[in-house]
Amino acid sequence: MAVNEQDVEQIVKQILSTMGAAPSTSASVGGQGAIPKTAHVAVLTSLKHFDIKEYPIPEVGDDDILVKVEGCGVCGTDAHEYKNDPFSLIPVALGHEGTGEIVKLGKNVKKDSAGKEVKVGDKIVTCMIFKDNPDITMFDLNKQNVGGADVYGLLPDDDCHLNGWFADYILIRGALGSTFFNVSDLDLDSRILIEPCAVLIHAVERAKTTGILRFNSRVAVQGCGPIGLICIAILRTMGIENITAVDGNEQRLAFAKRLGASKTVNFMEHKGIEALTAAVEASFDGHLADFAFQCTGNPGAHSNVYKFIRNGGGLCELGFFINGGDATINPHFDLCSKEITLVGSWVYTLRDYATTFDFLRRAKGIGLPMSELITHRFPLEQINEALETNLAMKGLKIAIVNK
Repeated sequence: MAVNEQDVEQIVKQILSTMGAAPSTSASVGGQGAIPKTAHVAVLTSLKHFDIKEYPIPEVGDDDILVKVEGCGVCGTDAHEYKNDPFSLIPVALGHEGTGEIVKLGKNVKKDSAGKEVKVGDKIVTCMIFKDNPDITMFDLNKQNVGGADVYGLLPDDDCHLNGWFADYILIRGALGSTFFNVSDLDLDSRILIEPCAVLIHAVERAKTTGILRFNSRVAVQGCGPIGLICIAILRTMGIENITAVDGNEQRLAFAKRLGASKTVNFMEHKGIEALTAAVEASFDGHLADFAFQCTGNPGAHSNVYKFIRNGGGLCELGFFINGGDATINPHFDLCSKEITLVGSWVYTLRDYATTFDFLRRAKGIGLPMSELITHRFPLEQINEALETNLAMKGLKIAIVNK
């Protein structure tokens, strides 16, 4: 039967009339069924103990996003909060290395923080929550690191409760000044690694400001946990090939080579700083490092790293996210007479997130095994076991991955 244009128009009008005034938000979960009325959230209720609590999913406002959580990495910050509550947040919903799928979108949310369009079904990550920071109106956002903002997963508990990525749903609220990015082109493992990778992108960008870190630099990376390993991978994607990894764990050192280190030094095999420095020097064929990254958070390691660096060299310290204690150096011999250029690095900026997406694509393109950084995956109900695994330093990156 032939159908003319007027018939088609009439049919469309009839369908629209039966729909009524449809809201601008979706009530489906990526085509997999209706959104439940409640969400499960892992709440740290006391030291070293999460409870899985069930809360009503609140209304999604015009500027909000409801996300079905797919996974979230366990950060050292989560472990610190789990063990000691240094931020005095208990009870708190943790998890800030998360990612998931948009299942409901407020009518005012059209684009992400980079201007990329978003829709139901897209995969996103969150970055900073700017809240009431007066500096935001005075300075370029790209120069404001997360130290002047908040993040989901480190927020005080409130009536919403869906504040952290250790959950099956999270509510991204526009009223808080949330920032987020559409990363639908990245696989789940890459998306889980975005936040820690952004920390290292920021560190490398800080290192570049010294003018010392170059294509042909000899670079020492001290500490081969996830942070140090990601640092090596970023340096490798930049074309830097002369990289020595320093750690006391042979498994981690072996993986450092797979991510781009040319040489490794196991500090357990060298007694005293002079012997350790000689081993680092030997790894560079009789030269000290042009530049070093200190990624351990250990005060003794910070004291040692100056010895690995040549006169006129550079150092980026990024290992201390919280107060890890005092480090002892000799200002004359370690810093002044060597004219070391030292930069500190702490978390990231919005622009670092955008750069991180490009890094992850490039790392995959040259065959770096980034996904293998995630060595343990736990369901949400085993979150206490996941944190204990992290504290026991088993594996590398621990992640909560929802079914």
